Amino acid sequence: MLSLIRRLINSKVGLLVTFAFLAIIGLAFAAGDINGLGSSGAKLTGDAVATVGKQKLTEIELRTRVQSEMENFRQQQPGLDMITYVNNGGLEGSLNRTIDGLALEQFGKDQGMVVSKRAIDGQIASIPSLHGVDGKFSQTLYQQLLAQQRLTDQQVRTDIARSMIGQQLVAPTGGANQVPQQLALPYASLLLEKREGQVGFIPTQAMGAGAPPTDAEVATFYKRNIARYTVPERRVIRYAVVTHDQLKGSTAPTDKEIADAYQSQRAKYAPTEKRTLVQVILADKASADALATKVKAGTPIETAARAAGLEPATLTGVEKAAYAGQSSSALADAAFGAAKGAVVGPLRSALGFTVIRVDAIEQVAGKTLEQAKPELIAALTKEKTTQALGAMHDAIDDATSKNATFAEVIADQKLSAQVTPALLSDGRNPDDATVKAAPDFLPVVAAAFAMEQGDSPQLVPMDQEGGFAVVGLDRVVPAAASALTQIRPVVARDFALDRARVAARKVADDIVAKINKGTPIAQAFAASGVKTPPLQPINSSRAQLASAGRNIPPPIALMFSMSEKTSKRLELGNNEGWAIVYLNHIERGNAANQPNIVQATRTDLGKVIGNEYTAQFIEAVRRQVGVKKNDKAIATVRAALTGQGGGN
Repeated sequence: MLSLIRRLINSKVGLLVTFAFLAIIGLAFAAGDINGLGSSGAKLTGDAVATVGKQKLTEIELRTRVQSEMENFRQQQPGLDMITYVNNGGLEGSLNRTIDGLALEQFGKDQGMVVSKRAIDGQIASIPSLHGVDGKFSQTLYQQLLAQQRLTDQQVRTDIARSMIGQQLVAPTGGANQVPQQLALPYASLLLEKREGQVGFIPTQAMGAGAPPTDAEVATFYKRNIARYTVPERRVIRYAVVTHDQLKGSTAPTDKEIADAYQSQRAKYAPTEKRTLVQVILADKASADALATKVKAGTPIETAARAAGLEPATLTGVEKAAYAGQSSSALADAAFGAAKGAVVGPLRSALGFTVIRVDAIEQVAGKTLEQAKPELIAALTKEKTTQALGAMHDAIDDATSKNATFAEVIADQKLSAQVTPALLSDGRNPDDATVKAAPDFLPVVAAAFAMEQGDSPQLVPMDQEGGFAVVGLDRVVPAAASALTQIRPVVARDFALDRARVAARKVADDIVAKINKGTPIAQAFAASGVKTPPLQPINSSRAQLASAGRNIPPPIALMFSMSEKTSKRLELGNNEGWAIVYLNHIERGNAANQPNIVQATRTDLGKVIGNEYTAQFIEAVRRQVGVKKNDKAIATVRAALTGQGGGN
């Protein structure tokens, strides 16, 4: 998972896409309060983390951006939390992307580039989450989303304009991806290279348990590895969830509301007739008359149409009003006035002359008020419940904007509040490893970790039906190491395992040294005196490595970074021990007679070169505009995001 996260947040590939999503990130994902985001720990002062030309990027702006981007990446990697994101380069990635955007914007404006209001309107209107039930852009949804995210229309427009200038500037450089054949040939030949060797293992468990550790050894190991036994900052969260189902019982429609709804939709419940029509549209009346004559004489309309080089259209289960909307009232009257099997036309239509055959007639019975009641009750209940949810949400939002406390909000709305145990930022309770927060509860945890003690409660969307949670921060449990007296057996076990790991490494180093001095690998292992698994042959080609992606066994990957007739040590995961890789032979490749491989390599290199040109262009822009970073302010943001202590 960590490798995926690193690729997501640090990759220089796809800079155009990066700029595109940065523009709407504030709308697409919940970033919390733009003026009061953050965790406990270091307090942000508003100092500049970077100066880009004439613009300053403040600590608060950077933290907002990091949290927004982290939420975006969490859609691809649901288990991602802020600490993991930051520790794997997320802070630096967000900072550099933001600096790039600011630098490109200033450079573009210096060259006279502008972004029109209409272009920005188009970008906003293209966001799917801002489309109403009719599939069109909803200004109401846009305003609601701005209010929920505490953003302004101008902030969003400024971000979009910056993004569009960035895209326009880097698009030409990213497209410069042509690679000469002679440049690609050595790389293509490299793909055909094959290597073979052997791998052996020195398991940690082969070292034995050793003597029980003394108190002094345990204490020293505990102090040296205190971070391993430190429980990160936790938070106790107070929350109340309001869902559609909770309000359903109090939003049942009255008989009058049902009757009024029935009357307003009487056309929907009235008896209707549906017909299946086969029609052919011809350009001139003479051709239409000839086709109609054939069909009325018994020739199937499909056969007659195809003989004329046309394909008939079949309209199944169409109603008169709908057909009139597609064609004309005259055509609808004729088609719905004819008997089953009748041929109608030719009649003039907007596209020419139409011949119609009536294939089927279906009489659909209407519904009385009693028959329609279940459907009407369900629809009205849903509508009233959604309205009640919205009204309660707005009332709570108004109250919190006036500094109402969590307790006041809960009491005023007669909600049932719950309190969590002290949770980590990923929703786990370290005191109970069997319990993990449900995925739909993680937004509540994220909101609580974005709050500071004394903040007003936050509203967090919980489902697609308008359900939400009222979230308050009860208290913060600072990061602290577990007492040695409580976890001594665990520390003693870890000490013994680490002692065995170090001993196994010494054995592995001795074997590597002997092999590299000329001792055969089998003889070197036998001389170690340690009981080890049998040596295993390994062989592969670079092409196989390329196709395997990230699923390459570490010993094979190491073999391709070694010189022939040498060995190297490799640590295995989970304290399992050490692998010793020996490279016996390298078979060089030659792709001169394999044009397909050379061409594929040219294509792959082109993608890399295009992105490298883009990166170099952005770097040149940054140098021209002028960028200065404030390492102290960046460290403050890091501490605030990860919940570490720190001062100003």
